[in-house]
Amino acid sequence: MTALDEPVDTAGLRGKLTPAAPLAKLVWFKAGGKADWLFEPADLDDLRLFLERLDGRLPVMALGLGSNMIVRDGGVPGVVIRLGKPFAKIETGADHTLTCGAGAHGILVASTARDAGIAGVEFMRGIPGTVGGFVRMNGGAYGREVSDVLIDCDVVLSDGKLVTLPAKELRYTYRHSELPEGAVVVRARFQGEPGEPAAIRATMDAIGEAREQSQPLRTKTGGSTFKNPPGKKAWELVDAAGCRGLKMGGAQVSEKHTNFLLNVEDATSADIEGLGEEVRRRVRENSGVELEWEIQRVGRP
Repeated sequence: MTALDEPVDTAGLRGKLTPAAPLAKLVWFKAGGKADWLFEPADLDDLRLFLERLDGRLPVMALGLGSNMIVRDGGVPGVVIRLGKPFAKIETGADHTLTCGAGAHGILVASTARDAGIAGVEFMRGIPGTVGGFVRMNGGAYGREVSDVLIDCDVVLSDGKLVTLPAKELRYTYRHSELPEGAVVVRARFQGEPGEPAAIRATMDAIGEAREQSQPLRTKTGGSTFKNPPGKKAWELVDAAGCRGLKMGGAQVSEKHTNFLLNVEDATSADIEGLGEEVRRRVRENSGVELEWEIQRVGRP
């Protein structure tokens, strides 16, 4: 590979830039194609230098745990940015705040808060994923969501500029934000409240137990597939449409929780997405409700 093949001049970059990088192993469904390029920055300065040099010439997509995503079989155009350990630090403040790197896992945020006597973010114990994904998608579980606790976030724009966006500028709605196109969340600050570690632990344990009982955790899945329509539960609509256990290719609707799709037999991403569309069709036919995807579907078919 010559330097001309690469999307940017790599002199001085310390992160890892990989062409035609397989993404299936990096997402929960364990299916899908390759990224044209995968960049794993060494730290914030490295990410900023890379994006400054790229200067918006190619599309950019951030990837966390890949827990809420279908990567289509044709792969992802442009550059996928994966934030690793350098972006996973968490610091607690005296005013019950948490400053979290975008690569920090939800369970680590909740556990760190518990140990510091900070209540209010226990719900993150129930969201599979990283802070960057939570902030972008207004992640939530068990009655709370990121918009309830976010103070602000630091993002790197597509030209490499680092800016701090107050929560109100993200214009949060249900599982949606208006984060600028191509921006990569690198840090977020959350406002907690004083709490007793034992009580926080009990709440987290209850959330963990509820997930264990109701969700197919030890499977190749993508988390909640569809958004809950106003006043309704997606899983009840899917169940009422007779979709429990429904299969297409190697994909199946979970028997345990019908708002989860599973890769049970080496499913392609087309199998998984196709099954989701069939579920939507049956629900529309049965109840008249148009289910909206909650899972991100990215890349080329």
